[in-house]
Amino acid sequence: MTFTAASALSGSVAVPGDKSISHRSLMLSALAVGESRVEGLLEGEDVLATAAALRAMGADIQRDDDGIWHIHGVGVGGLLQPQEALDMGNSGTSTRLLMGLVASHGITATFVGDASLSKRPMARVTEPLSRVGASFTASPGDRLPLTMTGACPAVPLDYTLPVASAQVKSAILLAGLNTPGITRVVEPIPTRDHSERMLRGFGADLEVEVQADGTRIITLKGEAELKPQNIVVPGDPSSAAFPMVAALLVPGSQVTIANVGLNATRAGLIDLLREMGGSIEIINAREVGGEPVGDLVVTASALNGVEPDPARAPSMIDEYPVAFVAAAFAHGRSIFRGLDELRVKESDRIATMATGLRAIGVTVEELEDGLIIEGSGGQPLPGGGPIATRLDHRIAMSFAVAGLVSHDGVTIDDMRPVATSFPTFTTLLQTLGAIA
Repeated sequence: MTFTAASALSGSVAVPGDKSISHRSLMLSALAVGESRVEGLLEGEDVLATAAALRAMGADIQRDDDGIWHIHGVGVGGLLQPQEALDMGNSGTSTRLLMGLVASHGITATFVGDASLSKRPMARVTEPLSRVGASFTASPGDRLPLTMTGACPAVPLDYTLPVASAQVKSAILLAGLNTPGITRVVEPIPTRDHSERMLRGFGADLEVEVQADGTRIITLKGEAELKPQNIVVPGDPSSAAFPMVAALLVPGSQVTIANVGLNATRAGLIDLLREMGGSIEIINAREVGGEPVGDLVVTASALNGVEPDPARAPSMIDEYPVAFVAAAFAHGRSIFRGLDELRVKESDRIATMATGLRAIGVTVEELEDGLIIEGSGGQPLPGGGPIATRLDHRIAMSFAVAGLVSHDGVTIDDMRPVATSFPTFTTLLQTLGAIA
């Protein structure tokens, strides 16, 4: 698909439900006793893979015609032996978090995925989960296909995260739900805290202590009894990033993005774009289901180069590809460092973005842990392509945004992976007037 220069974007849109919260709402509802209701669930392929896996392990999950999801859980400790392999598609979050659930149940499960997911290493999860007693038989390089057998009873874990990873943290906490005793996770660098918020909301005995240096110590009392909940999922800030950057870059644009989750552990891109000179106003700030939410009013702005603190990476790790696009149109140079985590996402996002940016006319230097990008000073880029997205949804959407501010358009080799997180992406751009 080719995305070409757009006239001013305008209108009010809503993005799909937050992917992180959607995954967790299904998983914890499946472990509660009784019926939970979830409104606004992201119905992308990744979250549907989580739903299918939980059904395979005994949870009753149904969707009404009005879009409300109803989950009848099996209770903590009640997951059943799946009869077939669990197909995770492209979803690393589904895979790693569900491994945490299985780790403290006496069942065996085989995880399989698509070509992209099967290249992603799982050692960062299998190593700590092995310590609770789970056993693994993985493909070379600790990759999928992977078969694991949980331990029941599992051994409570006291674990310091060696890298900032909300997925690893969450997998350990989920394993701790059915583990006798206290599970303790030490997080030197804070990551998104949706798991902690939602575990508390479902009734888990969980405490968070924040030390003077910012280290978070999370303790969870095992053998929990979770109570069913009614959950409203806010709009995904990672999805809002694409219309937000598009509105900043396309001259004359003003766009309102409604109902966006504004959890401080996820809001790094908003802060970064404001530092670059972007006009982003938050209105109607409120709290929904324990999560801060607001509407974003974004107005086209001249952006300046930036050199963000690497410590902010966890708060916007999924938004860096589109941040690179914003930097490509800024005045001056931007230097991004401390982004090693991007090497092991759906693609090597540092290398993939560097190659694609060069292909559309950007001067860029690839670093071991980031990129140096010379901005165009607000001028449209030549464009080009087709861009090799490596089956990565965020790469595809980032270059689609770049195409809206190009002379000759930007061609994307494959837009199908976008369905994993943002199935309404092109429809939203049409609503704003970006594409016909």
